[in-house]
Amino acid sequence: MPGTDRELVAHLMRRAGFGATQYEIDSLMSREYEDIVEDLLHPEEFPEPEEDVARRYWISLNNPDGPNYPAYWIYRMVNTRRPLEEKMTLFWHHLFPTSAGKSSDPPSSNVQIETFRRNALSDFETILLDLARDPAMIYFLDNCENHNGEPNENWGRELLELFSMGVGNYTEDDIKNASRAFTGWTFTQPIPLDPYARYPSEFLYLEGDHDDSEKTFLGETGRFNGEDIIAIIVKQPATARFLCRHLYNFFVADEPQVPAWNNVPPQDPEAIDMLAKAYFESSDGMRSILRVLFNSEFFKNSSFKKVKSPTELVVGTVKVAGSMRFPEPGHTGMMAATAAMGQGLQLPPTVEGWHTGKEWIDSGTLTERVNFAVNQLSDTSGASVKRVIEDLSAMGGAASPDQLVEACLIATGCTNVSAETRKAFVDHAASEGDLHLDSESEAEANASRIASMLQSVVSSIEYQFA
Repeated sequence: MPGTDRELVAHLMRRAGFGATQYEIDSLMSREYEDIVEDLLHPEEFPEPEEDVARRYWISLNNPDGPNYPAYWIYRMVNTRRPLEEKMTLFWHHLFPTSAGKSSDPPSSNVQIETFRRNALSDFETILLDLARDPAMIYFLDNCENHNGEPNENWGRELLELFSMGVGNYTEDDIKNASRAFTGWTFTQPIPLDPYARYPSEFLYLEGDHDDSEKTFLGETGRFNGEDIIAIIVKQPATARFLCRHLYNFFVADEPQVPAWNNVPPQDPEAIDMLAKAYFESSDGMRSILRVLFNSEFFKNSSFKKVKSPTELVVGTVKVAGSMRFPEPGHTGMMAATAAMGQGLQLPPTVEGWHTGKEWIDSGTLTERVNFAVNQLSDTSGASVKRVIEDLSAMGGAASPDQLVEACLIATGCTNVSAETRKAFVDHAASEGDLHLDSESEAEANASRIASMLQSVVSSIEYQFA
């Protein structure tokens, strides 16, 4: 019978999304793996989350000057039927980090995230062009101060160093000429705060402030404007490799931090070559690259080789718990949780963004991560507890300690633990004996034992990995 292995489905949904409930995994297992990938790559075939429902229940979202968009975004991540679209939105926010803290203009920052979502699977040239026209980015990297005769090189430098090519693949003259090409790229001034509150800015091109003289950039010469610079950038092999290494780091396995890339080769050069080839042969933007990535053996064999980002841990745990399926009070707590773990959405620490992998973890953030996960799984009447009871009841009137542990590992997204950790779980369960699921008098105690075991799983070191 055709279908896909449960562990592989769970792995794909953790990486291409934020995990999946056990029911979702069950429904996907009857399908071929490649077909699941194609659905992920075509989010437009599925309905968008109903934003108006969230706005009716969370009135603060209707305040254009409010800082609560990250909470709504997390709600979308939990409930979307377009998981890869939201995951790629997070990817672009990671690659092109812009802090709302500098601009103090939340509407423009929110529009930027919505632009990343619209361009989630677009081609890299379109993505860079929209980024260069984005008021939040223009202000963050001072391109509004980049004038004919008085160039500001901040945007031009970061475009090459952190957003497209990486150190060592351009010269200082290339930075200067790229910056000159983007003179005159600015934004309209937003409506003043009083009495209307803030509104988003819009891109504005001032032809009279643009340096239209001849420039030489990456070996090509002409009277370049910003569009020309980006068209040249996306043709470079260095750009393909830089982008694909970011994709590998985000979706496959943790790489060293970006500043080391000029000196430290990729851990899997063949994988980067394969993805870079797809970049140049692409006829379908990011879809073509991600199709190769998700169908590759290096991806399928990468399970639990990445430390979950705070957002991945929060959203994935909420999905496991079955909570936040409808707008509820306290939604901003999710936004605060990721920030406490080191990833305040829309508030990256620097233009370099967040350091990933093991740098997500220290004694403080690990405590935050474990406490959050444990609290989410504390409800003995929660969806995950009910599902474990269903699965164990289907096996007969009693469930052994080993069966309890296995059911809880599956319920938390097919968590893969070491033999040592598994033995500790089984020994703990054995100390309380079998679960007698056909006994009404023990129903409350059974639910409490299952919730406790689920909490033990999400407290494990292994649960910190995706």
